[in-house]
Amino acid sequence: MSDGAPEQSMEDVLASIKRIISADVEAARRLPGASLPSGDDVLELGEAPAEPARPATAGDGLISARALEASKAALSSLAGLSIDPRAADNTLDGLVREMLRPMLKQWLDANLPDLVERVVTREVARVIGR
Repeated sequence: MSDGAPEQSMEDVLASIKRIISADVEAARRLPGASLPSGDDVLELGEAPAEPARPATAGDGLISARALEASKAALSSLAGLSIDPRAADNTLDGLVREMLRPMLKQWLDANLPDLVERVVTREVARVIGR
């Protein structure tokens, strides 16, 4: 492990994760019957939507006042939910966790030893007064 290796920036880590996700999406597109959005339909991390979202009102004509209030009530109850770290794999939390697990493992395998060595070396140097 090298002591002089530069520490990866957050941008480098995010770019690495983005490359892995892109490769997975491209592999999934090649599967028969796959219906994934094209690259133009996907909002990239860090991009702002073209137009800011405007809250729906009952006067828009798309929904009734009763449906609007019911939707708001349902969404506010969702906002109060907490994420259970022991969530089953068939929940969104569990699915995202399972999708991220191999990417996180790969990144940790590649970067954790050097990171730990740098931090321990820095801490030992601090403790002994160098």
